[in-house]
Amino acid sequence: MEWSAMKLSRRKALAATAALVIGLPVLAACGDDSGSGDGGDKVTVNLGFFPNITHATALVGLEKGIFAEKLGSDVTLSPKAFNAGPEAIEALFAEGLDATFIGPNPAINAWAQSKGQAIKIVAGAASGGVSLVVNPDKVKSLDDLKGKKIATPQLGNTQDVAIRSWAKERGWTANQDGTGDLSVVPQPNAQTIDTFKQGTIDGAWVPEPFASRLILESGAKKLLDEKDLWPDGKFVITHLIVRQEFAKEHPDLVKKLVEATVASGDFIASNTDEAKTAANAQLEKLTGKPLAQEIVDASFKEIDFTNDPIASSLLTGAKNAEAIGLLDPVDLNGIYDLGYLNEILKAAGKPEVSAQ
Repeated sequence: MEWSAMKLSRRKALAATAALVIGLPVLAACGDDSGSGDGGDKVTVNLGFFPNITHATALVGLEKGIFAEKLGSDVTLSPKAFNAGPEAIEALFAEGLDATFIGPNPAINAWAQSKGQAIKIVAGAASGGVSLVVNPDKVKSLDDLKGKKIATPQLGNTQDVAIRSWAKERGWTANQDGTGDLSVVPQPNAQTIDTFKQGTIDGAWVPEPFASRLILESGAKKLLDEKDLWPDGKFVITHLIVRQEFAKEHPDLVKKLVEATVASGDFIASNTDEAKTAANAQLEKLTGKPLAQEIVDASFKEIDFTNDPIASSLLTGAKNAEAIGLLDPVDLNGIYDLGYLNEILKAAGKPEVSAQ
């Protein structure tokens, strides 16, 4: 399908896509929510994120008003929470999102599906914060995983690709229908908390805070830290992407979003305890219940909040997705637009980052 036809189809599906947003209230939203550039007095910026500690850059930036302040009083900020990347990409394709914090594999898929016309990666946000945790009574070692059921957040999301790729490297099958040597069970993270307690899954390859929740609340054991699979322990788990049409219409707002992302990262680095409180406050607004402090503390320890999108890990992730049949070969040349980010970093006397 050509991209123009795809866009029309996605716009028609926007109402249905809205149902994909996890059953959480929209935060700090007011005014017209019909999208940006609608000719009104205010421009609406629809910003996506997930209720994960790996998205603390968004959580803290929203809770502390950093995004609202950087965008300015003439902009209506409309944040929207999603369970996983594929859902957020559906909303972006339907023009229900202008920008979103997201993992690498859904961004790659968006680029591939649109033949490079839908999105650009404009800033990094976080590295790490993903673990394979298991029921220690059922799984003692990595070899014991054969024949077990392991949850991921959603088919084709970053963690789903990671575990299937890991299984393939071991010579195991992990088919999309849940069959094979390793049974991979995509399901919402909140559901995984319940299914692990019920014993219907044997473990999960999940981001923070869900890995720490399973460990501290349900007695799970960390069997593998995904950091151990990457050079220097660094891999992109969260970055900021923008819809290309929005970027063309509002380049000033894209720059402000990047400024807010950097400022939020700076706040986390220099005010970590306050940042933890802010992130948890935002999670409480989303879910109705804050995380236990020990879970917040454990989650933050697992994550490196960074402006660097760690482009090399995205390229590796694309090759992994191709190898397991979740992605056709794709040319990722041009997926990054780090001009605003490097301009901001240079002005602040910080090292610039690479798109390679």
